[in-house]
Amino acid sequence: MIKLYSYWRSSAAYRVRIALNLKKLEHEIVPVNMLKDGGEQHSEAYKTINPQGLVPTLQDGKSTITQSLAILEYLEEKYPRIALLPADLEQKAKARQLAQIIACDIHPLDNLRVLKYLKNELAVSDVAKDDWYAHWIRLGFAAFESALDKNSPTGGFCLGDAVSIADLCLIPQMYNAHRFNINLDNFPRLCEIEKNCLQLQAFARASPEQQIDAI
Repeated sequence: MIKLYSYWRSSAAYRVRIALNLKKLEHEIVPVNMLKDGGEQHSEAYKTINPQGLVPTLQDGKSTITQSLAILEYLEEKYPRIALLPADLEQKAKARQLAQIIACDIHPLDNLRVLKYLKNELAVSDVAKDDWYAHWIRLGFAAFESALDKNSPTGGFCLGDAVSIADLCLIPQMYNAHRFNINLDNFPRLCEIEKNCLQLQAFARASPEQQIDAI
């Protein structure tokens, strides 16, 4: 059986949970508490599985894969039923483009270890830390929304009428934006896409509050 090492609030793990649900792949969630005792992801036991000490990690038989986008690509190639990438070459590149706006340009600046470093090592105030978080969300979402206007002016999801890896990356980041009380009035299309995605069972079941380790 597939195992996914996950933390309920990890947006990277959230992406993979959605993919596993969409592809209807039987799997086991193995919780990794990123806050308890300084973070279980830093334990020697976990680092034998993922040397970076991050989540998610996917184990599928003898294969162990880390990094959420690499995991999504692996699942797409090994289990192609219910595709996460369009068949059209240009649309496939656009799906990856949108996914990477989130996964490469927003998330790395706003993830837990960066926020902890800002607070604990650089003595940044909570207000300044939240301003940092909101700045990168707004900047990235503005680019994302603009790219949608050019690439997919119609349809209920990021690339028209079918879910893609772009949606899998967007929805966890929208969750984070809500969590940090960021005003999203300037991003109506993102809010509409979020509404459409969350009506799907695969997204709803992957949401943080539905996880076995949710607090």
